[in-house]
Formats: sequence, structure tokens, C-alpha cells
Amino acid sequence: MAQPDSRHGSAALSGRAANDAFRRQLNKVYGWYTGGFFTFVAVLAVLEQMGLSRGAMGIVFLLATVALYAGIGILSRTNDAAEYYVAGRRVPAMYNGMATGADWMSAASFIGLAGTLYLTGYGGLAFIMGWTGGYCLVALFLAPYLRKFGQFTIPDFLGARYEGNAARLVGVIIAILCSFTYVVAQIYGVGLITTRLSGIPFEIGIFVGLGGILVCSFLGGMRAVTWTQVAQFIILIIAYMIPVIWLSVKQTGFPIPQAIYGYQLQKVTAQEQKLIDDPKEKEVVAIFRKQADTLADKLKDVPAALVADRAAAKKRVEDLRAANAPLAELQSAERALSSMPKDESAAKAAWTAARAAADARAKPLAGMPRHAAQYNGDPDGDANARLSFSESRRNFLALVFCLMVGTAALPHILMRYYTTPSVKEARSSVTWSLFFIFLLYFTAPALAVLVKYEVFNVLVGTPFDRLPGWIAAWSRVDPGLLSVTDINKDGIFQLGEMKIGGDIIVLATPEIAGLPYVISGLVAAGGLAAALSTADGLLLTIANALSHDLYYKMIDPNAPTSRRVLISKMLLLVVAVLAALVAAQKPADILFLVSAAFSIAAAGFFPALTLGIFWKRATKWGATLGMIAGCGITLYYMATTQPWLRGLFGVSSPVAEHIWWGISPISAGVFGVPLGFLVIIVVSLVTPAPKADVQELVEHVRYPNLRPTKG
Repeated sequence: MAQPDSRHGSAALSGRAANDAFRRQLNKVYGWYTGGFFTFVAVLAVLEQMGLSRGAMGIVFLLATVALYAGIGILSRTNDAAEYYVAGRRVPAMYNGMATGADWMSAASFIGLAGTLYLTGYGGLAFIMGWTGGYCLVALFLAPYLRKFGQFTIPDFLGARYEGNAARLVGVIIAILCSFTYVVAQIYGVGLITTRLSGIPFEIGIFVGLGGILVCSFLGGMRAVTWTQVAQFIILIIAYMIPVIWLSVKQTGFPIPQAIYGYQLQKVTAQEQKLIDDPKEKEVVAIFRKQADTLADKLKDVPAALVADRAAAKKRVEDLRAANAPLAELQSAERALSSMPKDESAAKAAWTAARAAADARAKPLAGMPRHAAQYNGDPDGDANARLSFSESRRNFLALVFCLMVGTAALPHILMRYYTTPSVKEARSSVTWSLFFIFLLYFTAPALAVLVKYEVFNVLVGTPFDRLPGWIAAWSRVDPGLLSVTDINKDGIFQLGEMKIGGDIIVLATPEIAGLPYVISGLVAAGGLAAALSTADGLLLTIANALSHDLYYKMIDPNAPTSRRVLISKMLLLVVAVLAALVAAQKPADILFLVSAAFSIAAAGFFPALTLGIFWKRATKWGATLGMIAGCGITLYYMATTQPWLRGLFGVSSPVAEHIWWGISPISAGVFGVPLGFLVIIVVSLVTPAPKADVQELVEHVRYPNLRPTKG
């Protein structure tokens, strides 16, 4: 048996001592940081009581948090390749888990998850089950093996495992596609929060927030992003917990909402039945049903309906002028005339959208399902009810599958496990990631129920002139997210008269709960931290794929480190600006954009990565064609079934012609993943086996004590 090398043992002990010292220093720094953050919030609370305005407080929160992240970015600036791409591979497991938690707690998780649970009830649990379950797949199938492989990016692994640049290039394209889709959602969230904090227009708020994103990832790459994300996680988890605990104490007197919200759900369920039976709520539903039917009649003969509407609008303006009507009434009629559709195609599009909106609200509970109902429809009902139940259950399971597999394949998450000192730390890091993610995901269902209880029992029945100020404030931010109209003209607020988007539930929770405005600023800062942290990781993934995998590995292998890092920074800037321009168009809701990224990543990467690790026979042509096929069918299904994408690609045929087995576009990856596996397996079996050194690489990655043989 070979004797241990004393110098190697001394070096290992020295390395462990250095790592322990580094960890102790981090504990001290972030301990002081957490205490300082609590002090900062307390000072602002005192200043609010002394008269500090809400606008000033919002700007202070915005500037202070962005300045903090910028400071970390400046202190962590680097041009060293290992530091820039993988933070020097020295991030301890707990802190990498915290950074991964922040990287994961995107705008969708922080802003959108509880809102989705509020709007969809039980169906929203698919997101929690899929996203948390995905980390089990990460721990079992990918993280430790990719860390043992080393290198910098996911396309790096694909290039080495599948013998060349074909698989690497496809990997680069898919990484950019899913990461860009995801980052657009984060920048949209940044714009929404920045607007709420500062009062500036949404389109400008996007670019203001973009500065906070860029200063970290631009200057210090993964090194700056990692330590910023740890700081961001501390802010976001504190910001998320405080309003929920307050609501729990306010409603039940118990400070642990995760344990008590089941009792509140029983009360919500009872109140749902009262609202369904309420004559005033039925009156509102009937008005929306009449609107939907009127629009349906118009769509039967668009040209004639458009002519009739124009004539009626012109006559109203002329009548008001002849009667010398009040100026405000006349101006309203003139605006109605000028805002009419310009032609038949515009009229058809506008009326179709309006009819869909009216249809959605022409139902009890403002179109929301009962919170505790598992699926739509009824398995014991008529044919339509049974079909609805079957499709609802199928979509729930398909979404859980896509989110689980997508989690295990997202490049910006998998890159985080390249930053740990060892394979053991990578495994431990996944456990810490799950713990930190669990803190928020275990709380989101409670938040949704507590807010719904507050709306059903406090808001409903309030006179319109006494509605709380947060309704008007959020209506000004974006009427598409929140609007309230007295549909039946009774002066009393009914649930059906409020249109609310899930993206504001969390941000408005402090005001719904009656908390001081400083907590609203804190929650907005938490949401900003969540969006910024994920955007940093995504932009870095895109820039690294272009600079490292495309430029360095495929175009100029002799490029010096300084040039590679500089190109990465320049590309990061370009991609960030492009993503901000797309986000300014408000292309779709946050949750759809994020879920689309999961389906793309699942179909594009998961089959190639798992077979690349666990099946030596997988070949480069199998992997390349499998990634193209899986991603291609996923994108095709989304483009032909998702409303915004259908409009973008000019798909005019009925949606029903493109729907397969009732699966919604958000779960398109359910078709791409099995197709990817099938193509890789079939093509690999009919093409030559990988070279011996590639098969040795697979053995080395899979088995901990095996070392590749030397040629």
C-alpha cells in the first residue's frame, strides 16, 4: 500500500484551516450585516413616526439596498477567470446554499408564488411541489457529478462529454434561450418594485433597477454575485416573514402562520359559500355575463358591429355638444370615440380579449376556484365536468413534472455547485439550499390563505369611498394588476368588482394587514433582492456561455484570460439592456415566463445531462439531436398555444387545433423531455460508441475513488 505523502497531508490540513478561518470571517461579517439591517429598518420606523413621507422612505429603501449591492460588487471586483466564473471554488456549503436560495427566490417565487396560490388555491401547490422536488433530482443526479467534473459552465460538460463543439453549441443556444426568458421575468419584477418604491414610470424603473443588477455581475462576476446573493437572501427572508407573522397574530393571536393557517382556511371555505350565495355578488356576475354575451354577438359580424359602434359613439358626442353638456362628460365621450378600434382586425382582437376577460369574471368568487378544491370539475358529474376534472388533474401533474425536471436542469442553478470547494460540499450545499428555500415555500401557502381571509372578511362589504389607500396606489402603478369598479352601482365593494393580479399580493400584504409603511418598503426591498439576485445569476450564465463556451472554446482558444473576462462583461451589458427592452413591453405574466424557462431547460438539458452521466453509450449525435428535438417540440407547442406567443408568431388557427391532451402551454416540457430521451437513446444506438477517453471521463465523474488513466 502506498504511504501517504506528508507534504500532501500538511497541505490538506493547511487548506482546511484556511477554509475554517474563511468561514468564521464570513459568520462575523454577515452577523454584523444582519444586525445592521435590523437597525436600519428600526431607524426608518422611527423616522416614519416623526413624519418621513412614504415617497422619501421608498427612495431611501431603493437607494440603500442598491448601494449595498453595488458596494459588495465593487469590493469583489476581479479579472481572474476562476474568481469571475466560479468564485474561486471556495464558497462554504451553507453560504452557497444561501446564495442558491437567493438565486432561486426569483421574482416568481417572492412576488408571484403566494399570488398564484391566492388566485388558484390548491392548484398553485404544483409550483411548490415541483420546485422543491427538483432539488432532490439535483442532489441525486447532477450536482455532485458536475462538481467533480469541474470547469465553469454546463456547455463545458456537454462539450467534453459529447466530444466536441456540436453539443456545446446547442447547449449554448438552449442556455441563452431559457436564461433570457427567465431574466426578462426578473427585470419585469424589478421594474414593478422600483416603480412602487420610487413612483417613477414602470419603463424607467426597469432601467433604474438594471443598474443594481449590472454593478454586481459586471464588476466581479460569480464572486461578487455570490456574496451579494447571501446578503440578498437575508433581506428577502426577513421581508417575507414579518408581514405573514403579523397577519397570523392579528387574525389568530398565534405567531406561527405555517401551523395555524389550516384553521383560517376553514373560515375562508365557509366565507366562499356565503359569497357564492350573496345576491349582490350574483348581480355582478350577471353583468359580466351580459357583457360577454354582447361581445360574442359583436364577434359574429365584426364589420357591422364596428360600424354601429362608431355611429353610436359619434351620435353621443354630437348630442352632448348640442345639449351643452358638462366638459368632463363631453371629454369622456370624445375619448371613447377616439379609442375605438381603427379597423376590423383591431376590433376583433380587442373584443376577443375583452370577451375572455368578461367570461373569466362571469363566475362566482371573481372567477377563482374554491381554495381547497383539488381540481376543477367533478369526477362524478356530467361529461363536461368529468372532462374538466381529468384535464385539471393532468395539468397539475404535468406542471409538477416540468418544474421538477426543469429545476434539475437550469444552468444558473447548476453553475452554483461549481463554486464549492469539494464534491462533499456540493452535496451538503444542496441540503442547505433546500432548507433555505423551504423557509419561504412553507410560508407562501399560509400567506395566500391569510390574505384571502382579510379580503373576504374585511374588504368585501366596504363602501367604495372608504376603501383603503393601497387600492388606489396600486391601481396607479398598473391598472392591469389591480382595478376596482362599482359594476352594479350600489356603492358597496363586492369581490367580483375587483380585478387583481397575483404579482401584487405579496407586495401589498403589509398594507392589507394595516402595518406601518416601513414594512411595505421592507417587503418591496425583499422582492427587489429576489429579482436582482436571480437576474445577476442569469445574466452571468448568458454572458459566460457566450464568452467562455462560444468565444474561448470555439472561436479563439488562445484568448488570454483578461480578454475573455472583458468580453463576458461587454456581453453581459448588451444582454441586460436587451432583456430590459423586452420586459418594458410587459410580454406575459411573471409566472408564465419563469415556467416557460423551466420547460425549455427540462427538455433541452435534462436528458442529455443525465444520460451523459449515467449511460456511457450516449453519443455526441444522439445528445445533439436529442437536445434539438426536445427543445424544438417544446417551443413549437408554446408558440401555437400561448396567447402572447401566438400573436408574436402570427398563429391565427384556433387554439383547440394545437392543444394535445388538454395540456396547457406552461407545461410544454412534458412533451419535450421524453422526446429528448427517446432521440438520444435511438440515435446513440445506431451511431458509433464514444471514444475510450470519453467513457473513462464518465467513470471518473460517477465513481468517487476512480481517477482517469493517463495516456
